[in-house]
Amino acid sequence: MVDLSDAELDALVERAVVDAYGEDEQLTAFHTVIEENLAVPFQTTVLGVEVTVTGIDLQAGGGIVAVCTRGRHRQAIGILELPLPTPAPAGAEWIHAYRHWAP
Repeated sequence: MVDLSDAELDALVERAVVDAYGEDEQLTAFHTVIEENLAVPFQTTVLGVEVTVTGIDLQAGGGIVAVCTRGRHRQAIGILELPLPTPAPAGAEWIHAYRHWAP
């Protein structure tokens, strides 16, 4: 897990939303920065089942989701609830910043 201080998380949040006004634009900004920086695919475990995170998406109605696959099955899981593996993939600090920012 990425261990960042509140000051470091605040700095990442500021970088992500610097040109975004309002919650919708800020959410879109976080989606963009996570999508651009998170190294996918990566493996993690959801409810005791190993899945592959293949991408990030912006869910209709708000929220960022991780696109998880296992075999032919595919499911979107809210990034706020997504358990990250140890070691975390490159770019995971942006997920932590989003979690720090999220209402």
